Amino acid sequence: MNKFKLTFLAVLTAFTCEMQAGGILTNTNHNIHFNRNFARCGTIGIDGVYSNPAGVAFLPQGLHISFNWQNAYQTRTINSGMTVPALEGTPFYQPFKLNGGDENGIKEFKGETAVPIIPSLQAAYNMNEHWGFQFGFSITGGGGKCTFNHGLASFERAIAMIPALLYQQGMTTDNPGYSVNSYLKGRQFVYGLQLGATYKFNDHLAVYGGARFNFISNNYKGNITDITANIGGQDVRLYDFFTAKAEEYKLNAASYMAQAQAMQETNPEMAAQLAYAAEQYSKGAATMDQTKQQFADRHLDCTQTGWGITPIIGVDYKWDRLNIGARLEFTNHVNIENDTERDDTGMFQDGVNTPSDLPGILTVGAQYEILPQWRVMASYHYFFDKDAKMDKGKQKLLSGNTQEFLFGTEYDITDAIQVSVGGQRTKYGLGDGSFLSDMSFVTSSYSIGFGAGIKVSKKATLNVAYFWTNYETFDKEYNQEVGGVPTKCSDSFTRTNKVLGVGLDISL
Repeated sequence: MNKFKLTFLAVLTAFTCEMQAGGILTNTNHNIHFNRNFARCGTIGIDGVYSNPAGVAFLPQGLHISFNWQNAYQTRTINSGMTVPALEGTPFYQPFKLNGGDENGIKEFKGETAVPIIPSLQAAYNMNEHWGFQFGFSITGGGGKCTFNHGLASFERAIAMIPALLYQQGMTTDNPGYSVNSYLKGRQFVYGLQLGATYKFNDHLAVYGGARFNFISNNYKGNITDITANIGGQDVRLYDFFTAKAEEYKLNAASYMAQAQAMQETNPEMAAQLAYAAEQYSKGAATMDQTKQQFADRHLDCTQTGWGITPIIGVDYKWDRLNIGARLEFTNHVNIENDTERDDTGMFQDGVNTPSDLPGILTVGAQYEILPQWRVMASYHYFFDKDAKMDKGKQKLLSGNTQEFLFGTEYDITDAIQVSVGGQRTKYGLGDGSFLSDMSFVTSSYSIGFGAGIKVSKKATLNVAYFWTNYETFDKEYNQEVGGVPTKCSDSFTRTNKVLGVGLDISL
């Protein structure tokens, strides 16, 4: 009985310990100009409030405003597997086969995100020949909302071991299997409010100083319910099964104790044996009561919030047909605090603070005017991810900082119609993949975007754009003990991303 209890406690402990979040994802698509052509760090435009704030000083005097709406659809797909070397040759060698895994023991877990409206706003007022002031609002970080309707492998691996453990306890079946209802919905947003000022020294040089107030809002809702396994040829809900076992043992204990008391006078030796049997059944009932709790339905509802301020500086140099811009955002040290409504996992205790820094960014870009109507541009982004502290020092698992290489071109078909196209290469320093988990992950990627700007009046331009991202697949293999049993695990991570955007630029 005691061995049985400890085995299941270990399995369910492993299950709860997998529920950890964290990742790096800094958003740079704050304006439809970026969606049309990613290399915006050396260009002059109202979108420069984010991408090249110093360059905004070279816009005409007056008020400039840009309203932007984006629609994003994303998927996250993890193909996960596990093998148990000690169980080779048995149906339990590749446990995911027992609940939807393919012939190689690989099971797909897929999450989907649909965000119909992602708003952003940039505004700048160039007051006179030298001074200008800027305002911006956008979603500066986070991956939006994502729903895994069938949970994640990190939820299920421990549960997948249950048929083997039941088999070890003599609960045999010709058709081993298990099932679980698992669900997770995560939301990660960083809202940014930016203020700053520019000073233009002359027709060639301008500088910028400002800051962004960041508010982090995360929420995780999930549940794991109705854990079942095949016992004696039937699929049974394990919580109910062990509840019934506990009641059966309690009835047996009461029966044997009553018989022992009745024989106390006539047959003391038999009475002692019956009393011992009653004691063992009582212990068994207690074990069953404790075991059933490990299969009780579990729920999670936790909101995390935090805030911080990112200082930003920038410079822009304009000479003839060449423009060069650069900006530096300093790392923002932030703690997020749990506001937990319910946590049956024990991993998101209410009031606990964890580090969730926003990494600094260095960008450099240039634009060159080949013809009056034709321009080419290139940019480089460097993110200081390893300087951004995360929960349990997770940033130390990165092998290097994120780098992005961007290029693009735009062409004026007429005075009223402009078209553009651009590409971006994002390279993460993921090392051996220890940084990644199925709760939150990124992979290196290529992006392509295109669009157009159409003057609808002398003071207003309509921008439309579409871009998509092709993510690489990152394969991760590692050893892990599940319920005290050595297992070999694998995860194959990839994503998709498609964004459609519309914006309106107004100059007054």
